[in-house]
Amino acid sequence: MNDVPKHASYDVVIVGGAMMGSSAAWFLSDNKDFQGRVLVIEKDPSYSKAATSHTNSCIRQQFSAAINVRISQFAADFLKNLRHYMGDDDRVPALAIQNYGYMYLADTPAMAAMLRASHSVQRAAGAATRLMTPDEIRQAYPFYNVDDIVLGSINRQDEGYWDYAAVFDWWRRSGKERGVETIADEVVAMTLNKAATRVESVTLKSGAVVGCGYVVNASGTRGAVTARMAGLDIPLEPRKRYTYIFAAAQPLADELPLTVDPSGVHFRQDGRQTYLAGAHAEIDPAVDFDDFSMDQSLWQEKVWPVIAARIPQFEAIKVLHEWAGHYDMNTLDHNAILGPHTRVSNFMFLNGFSGHGLQQAPAMGRAIAELVTYGGFRTLDLSPFSYARIERGEAFVETAII
Repeated sequence: MNDVPKHASYDVVIVGGAMMGSSAAWFLSDNKDFQGRVLVIEKDPSYSKAATSHTNSCIRQQFSAAINVRISQFAADFLKNLRHYMGDDDRVPALAIQNYGYMYLADTPAMAAMLRASHSVQRAAGAATRLMTPDEIRQAYPFYNVDDIVLGSINRQDEGYWDYAAVFDWWRRSGKERGVETIADEVVAMTLNKAATRVESVTLKSGAVVGCGYVVNASGTRGAVTARMAGLDIPLEPRKRYTYIFAAAQPLADELPLTVDPSGVHFRQDGRQTYLAGAHAEIDPAVDFDDFSMDQSLWQEKVWPVIAARIPQFEAIKVLHEWAGHYDMNTLDHNAILGPHTRVSNFMFLNGFSGHGLQQAPAMGRAIAELVTYGGFRTLDLSPFSYARIERGEAFVETAII
């Protein structure tokens, strides 16, 4: 990673070099119709506070909106065929998805109706989702207590854990080899033209001023800060999410799917005899960008009681490791904000993923490359995520939010 840009201007300047920024840069470098220069500016080369570094690295197709299903299907294909997408480079590892699946549990008729509606959408999109009655769940997964459950939904095809770090590493490595330039610096200001319809340059903390054809806002939880430099507003704020790795005195004999409990707590297999749980506090305010402190009461008062009630065999468990991370929460509708601003036409949003970002990164990076190169989408039509809906205050509805 360089300390200063090599050129005075670039066709595309990407603000933020974590998962989203690296994806956009790589897909630009991979597009044979794009011949421009790409600069990625990353304020923290260690990525220690990036959402990417605090991820639980999961992928699912169980969404209520068909486009979100298809986005994850492309991600599954991309990561399973990473070497092929990287030009059949023998250095690239062969990856797979650990398909323990997601198990959504509904404890009310209304929640069950939502699962049924989503199941119909998912099956129409080609997902292998299966609805399960409580008796079917007991037979397949006898460790669950489902006395209060009305319906379950599970998919064990391309749903589970994947090695995000390998993809992240190869996006950066391959991008660099193809000419993507990355520097350790911070964008502190943007200069627009007189009509305020284009960003002409970005000013860096080091004092350098870099001209730009496009600016891509891939700033994660700081996306609203970056947007304000161009005089723009998006409903984005950091929200804290807690993760726990725990061991059980009596480990399960079978693999534990990522179980989405009706309470909102979720938990899954993490190792051969360890498990992962995730949750957030009932009161879920915006937090400071540097606030990664733990809520020490959350485990004892919420997470452990839910896990023990759902899996009685887990009454005796011990936390081995815990951490807090941030969602870049789109407070309008918990979905991505993608593509150009309606007035500042060369300012591209790549923001607001609200916990879905890692699994959506391949499709979103490809989309940015298409928008920059062709002025429109060539593969998946991701226009439902456009900034225009933010401007209108019209939410894009997705009910399967964790």
